[in-house]
Amino acid sequence: MTLTSAQLTTLEALCRRLVPLPDAPDASASLLARAVEERLAGMEFDKAKQIAQLLTVLDHPATAALTSGVPRRFTRMSAARQDAWLRGWENSGIPARRTIFQAFRRLVLSTFYARPESFGHTGHRGPLHDREPAVAWEGPLPGATRDDEPVARAVPERGRVLRVVPPRGDAMSGMTEGARLGSDTRVRADVCVVGTGAGGAVAAARLAAAGHDVVILEEGGWYRGEDFTEREGEMTLRLYAEGGGRATDDLAYPMLQGRSVGGSTTVNWMIMLRTHGWVLDEWADDHGLVGMRAAEMAPEFDRIEDETHTRTVPDDAHNPPNRALLDGARSLGWKAAPARINAQGCVRSGFCGLGCRYDAKQGTAATYVPAALASGARLFTDVRADRVEVVEAGGRAPLKRVHGTVIDRETGQPRGRVAVEAPVVVLAAGAVGTPAILQRSGMGGGGVGRFLRLHPTTVVTGLYDREMYGTAGIPLSSVVTEFQRTGGDGYGFWIECPPLYPALASVALPGFGAPHAELMGMLPRVAPFIVLARDGADRARSDGEVRVDRAGRVRIGYRLGAHEREQLKRGMKAAARIHFAAGAAEAATTHSLACRMRSPSELGEIDRRPAGPNQLGVLSAHVNGTCRLGADPATSGCTPDGERHGVPGLYVADGSLLPTAPGVNPQETIMALASVIAARIDARHPAGRAGSAGVLTAIGDRRTG
Repeated sequence: MTLTSAQLTTLEALCRRLVPLPDAPDASASLLARAVEERLAGMEFDKAKQIAQLLTVLDHPATAALTSGVPRRFTRMSAARQDAWLRGWENSGIPARRTIFQAFRRLVLSTFYARPESFGHTGHRGPLHDREPAVAWEGPLPGATRDDEPVARAVPERGRVLRVVPPRGDAMSGMTEGARLGSDTRVRADVCVVGTGAGGAVAAARLAAAGHDVVILEEGGWYRGEDFTEREGEMTLRLYAEGGGRATDDLAYPMLQGRSVGGSTTVNWMIMLRTHGWVLDEWADDHGLVGMRAAEMAPEFDRIEDETHTRTVPDDAHNPPNRALLDGARSLGWKAAPARINAQGCVRSGFCGLGCRYDAKQGTAATYVPAALASGARLFTDVRADRVEVVEAGGRAPLKRVHGTVIDRETGQPRGRVAVEAPVVVLAAGAVGTPAILQRSGMGGGGVGRFLRLHPTTVVTGLYDREMYGTAGIPLSSVVTEFQRTGGDGYGFWIECPPLYPALASVALPGFGAPHAELMGMLPRVAPFIVLARDGADRARSDGEVRVDRAGRVRIGYRLGAHEREQLKRGMKAAARIHFAAGAAEAATTHSLACRMRSPSELGEIDRRPAGPNQLGVLSAHVNGTCRLGADPATSGCTPDGERHGVPGLYVADGSLLPTAPGVNPQETIMALASVIAARIDARHPAGRAGSAGVLTAIGDRRTG
């Protein structure tokens, strides 16, 4: 997408006010506008085109006349009038205006604060592999490494381990990059698995180990070691769905999902939590699931935890924000505990959300994908699965043909086609991708695309009189579970601690211009807590949906229910109380109308702030539902065995299967469900060739530094 000169001029004016930046002849705004234009070039064409059109509309005199009564182009307003005009759109009673404002705010701020030029202002120290550890909570811990811990310990005389980069080696044999595929590739297999995240990789590994000829399609690339540069802007574009820009149509709910080999397990913050027994009972009682109650799932959870080296974070490994969460909650008498994470030899770089350069994170790219390939599976990267076709097979069980598009990794443009024929297809493209594929295939309806669950999440920051530097250290090493069963129904909230990368923080923190820049300058002393609500308390109602429109574009809608809105309010107050108990001088929410509190007596301010779409910062990294398991085809996407209702041999094995929001970070649950689904596929569709006994010898016996 190339902007016109007029559109670039408008974008420069926005950059000056949103960041803010000096007026011309200073070139800062012009350089930033060009950087934003480069980001637009990597976005989906329709979205980039819409942004360009909005720039034209924004600078039209009629737009100003309609919104402020003064028919003057935005680029010709004074700085004070531009600020007032933008504040009017930020806090408008018309949701569409707030959406447009947020589109520009997030795009400009995240681009600016990902650039090294901003690091001096935010105190960001940059990639760890380029320097020595600067604070006590980054780098290996002292002492000898122990297998019952997820972290690395280094005896001083043995030197640093930070610069060790794992070799690609045999782990990537069996993988074919899209760049090496012809313009038209056809493949046959026993099973085609779409996706390599928590669900797809586990299913592929289990089925390949059982002797099935497995072909895996992955839309993103396979990155390892030195590919992970620890540079936020670069890695976000490379590793996240839609370059990190995925959100609901009204932009009220940004959605962080991975898009590379490993999916979200490559970019998540490693916490491993089992779904509570009362939730599993709810799934069995209300949705007809069989063999998935707590006692029945316990062996699967054990197996997953062993294969991913899931261990408890030791007490001396927490960074200051996580330490504040633990200590503050415990001083209030609330249940809080160190997290269990899937890591081996973690050097506490803090860049988990940008991929692990040190091969310590035991996501599926480091475990189940190599195991699948070792068992004979074939992986095609840079291939987007578009639709599934049922092909008659002369009286035998119908074949499925998965049609895919080869994507040029550099340009994002199509460069070829792939077709995979198999009697069994496993869709694991995530709770956005999987229902979209089904709908494009004429296999929608019923519960497909409905009952989207997000664990709506909001941030409460605490400002301390000491350095917190939340970019470094294990990002999420503690969790507060006191309020998970609020009211006894299991639809409460819990509190965790995220990383504080500058670009991510710039989008999460409210406002723009000088007040926002002031907040960004405080980041070294800020600790962020996140409140996550278990949504879907009104179980019969679908709060969100994923659908494909007539033009083939994916549309995502979501709305907070009254119960979830109340839980977020209660959660924000609880998070603020923890901050104050841990010694914070100030706590603040992400309401667009600033809500900064200096003592617990001011928590009532939270109730007085509007919290509608784009009035309170809410995001999600847990995108689930949309093809949920269930006995009723009218309200579910798949049978209790994971098979699409009415389409024998077509299965789902990702977060879209979850019948309700699980009420915990879903990685471990998705892995365990995929393992169960794979076993049921194998029982119903025996392998076409003799296989191993199903032992994943490539998993669980690694030692990394």
